[in-house]
Amino acid sequence: MAALMLFELIVVSIFTLVLLRQQRSEMAQRMHRRLESQAFQMGALGSFALADPRPNSFARVVTVVSRSPSVSAAQITSLDGRALASTDPSTIGKITLSLREKSYLGKLTGPVMFQSSTGQWEVVTPISEGGQVRALAWIYPNDRQDRQDLRSLLRITILWALFVLGACTAIAAFLAQSITGPLDMLTRATRSLIQHPEDPGVFPLPVTASTEAAELTIAFNRMVAAMQDQRAGLNETLALLDSMLANAPIGFAFFDRKYRFVRVNQFLADMNGYSFALHLGRGVGGILPPATAARLERNIETVFQTGEPVRNLELTWEPEPRRPRSWLAHLYPVRTESEATRWVGAILVDTTEQKRGEETLRRTEKLAATGRLAASIAHEINNPLEAVTNLLYLIRQEHLSPETARFAELAQQEVTRVSEITQQTLRFYRQSTLPAVSNVSELLDSVLTLHIGRIQTLQVDLQRDYSDELPLFCFAGELRQLFANLIGNAMDAMTPDGGRLIVRARSYRQNGAAGVRVSVADTGCGISQEARRHIFEPFFTTKETTGTGLGLWVSEQIIRKHHGSVRVRSRAKEPATGTVFSVFFPSTGLEAEQVTAESSNHQEEKAVR
Repeated sequence: MAALMLFELIVVSIFTLVLLRQQRSEMAQRMHRRLESQAFQMGALGSFALADPRPNSFARVVTVVSRSPSVSAAQITSLDGRALASTDPSTIGKITLSLREKSYLGKLTGPVMFQSSTGQWEVVTPISEGGQVRALAWIYPNDRQDRQDLRSLLRITILWALFVLGACTAIAAFLAQSITGPLDMLTRATRSLIQHPEDPGVFPLPVTASTEAAELTIAFNRMVAAMQDQRAGLNETLALLDSMLANAPIGFAFFDRKYRFVRVNQFLADMNGYSFALHLGRGVGGILPPATAARLERNIETVFQTGEPVRNLELTWEPEPRRPRSWLAHLYPVRTESEATRWVGAILVDTTEQKRGEETLRRTEKLAATGRLAASIAHEINNPLEAVTNLLYLIRQEHLSPETARFAELAQQEVTRVSEITQQTLRFYRQSTLPAVSNVSELLDSVLTLHIGRIQTLQVDLQRDYSDELPLFCFAGELRQLFANLIGNAMDAMTPDGGRLIVRARSYRQNGAAGVRVSVADTGCGISQEARRHIFEPFFTTKETTGTGLGLWVSEQIIRKHHGSVRVRSRAKEPATGTVFSVFFPSTGLEAEQVTAESSNHQEEKAVR
């Protein structure tokens, strides 16, 4: 309806503009003819006035011409532009011509019609006597009546256009209501179906006639009924699938050709640590780490290209330091009716706990085997060591020369070193049942004495930076083993070129707690960033065939047992390399634990009594 009214308005507007243009053209032509006639008349009258000896003859000519309703003003000027007679007496004897009018002075040979600078038409004609121009006659038209006629015509045209527009609109509205009514009802029903597909309240649509629109309405009702039946079955199927996807203890995902998540289940979203909404439309690289995402994308592309599934794809990454995650993925194509792969589906099983269990089992078996092997080696070595020790004792009881006695003493010291190394293999000592106050400086000295031969052989510059008295409540044997592991690793890092070894100990306060801080620094080869993430794991070693991977693992257990903490700083690239292990032991850690244990034992004994 609005389009029809707009069309009618455009047609009426065009008709009105054409009519007005035509009328204005006719009015301009009539005005030009009148001006030409009046100019001819005024030129003739002016010529007669030149021959009339009576005064004011030009004034009578101007008065006669200005009486015409189509003339607004008139004047007669001399050839230099001065007014000889005019409808405005105040201009007589003055030059009142515009620049455009002055351009015609002395040049006219006949009537000339032109537009002034204000857009108003005017006409000038020469007044001649004996063939010689003696004066100029100027006529200014009056188009007021023409404008009134034009406005009257415009009003009549507009009224007629409004009448025609209203009549056509009324007729069109009547026809639209009778013809498009059923179509309007179908449109509203379609919109309702789109907005509320589950609400069948407006269906079936009523049929009140036997026209083509009624047949279309009947077909529409049948189509909606069939859609509702199909939707009911589809909703049941989707409900079953959604329930299965939501409650299955495995992850489901679907990817498009740009490796974006099309759909995931809640279980997979929880495993990834992102919400369900954040997965949809996001690429694999926006959820998983770059290396893992790249591997998954390559396999998704393989399924798209070949149309064959990819099974048992292992995906691993570390969302948190030292907390690896692992999945077992199965990728398969999702095809459309054209047999083209539209999406790639993925079934993902979280095997993190299974991997951790397997790794724990392997480590436990390795530790058990290592313990049995260490006990067997210690037993086999201790027996001949005991025999050698006894033989050296007997030799030293004999009368020996001073040099021989010195050799025997050195042999005894080396045997003692072998015995200490054997004990280190069995955790380096026979642990005391209770901790006691020990001097950290003496423990460091005893460990450095054990390595003094190797330090001298490698020409290592040893710097000891600690005072004589650094008391600490601890298990002395375990700390001795810890220091031996750190110093031994520092020596290994500086083999074979040597370097500088700095052993420093200080009384220290960390996070408000007093204690002792021990640092072991070397100028060795350093530890890479990747290796630093695993150095405290059992059986991880960078020494290839010479390392067991147990030293730092045991060291960390000792630090935890003493409620301490460790920091590692290392540089593995030139020009400066080296590693610093800094361990802090709080003074009150084991003391508080010991007091708690004694208090608990006392309460138990009191309860028994």
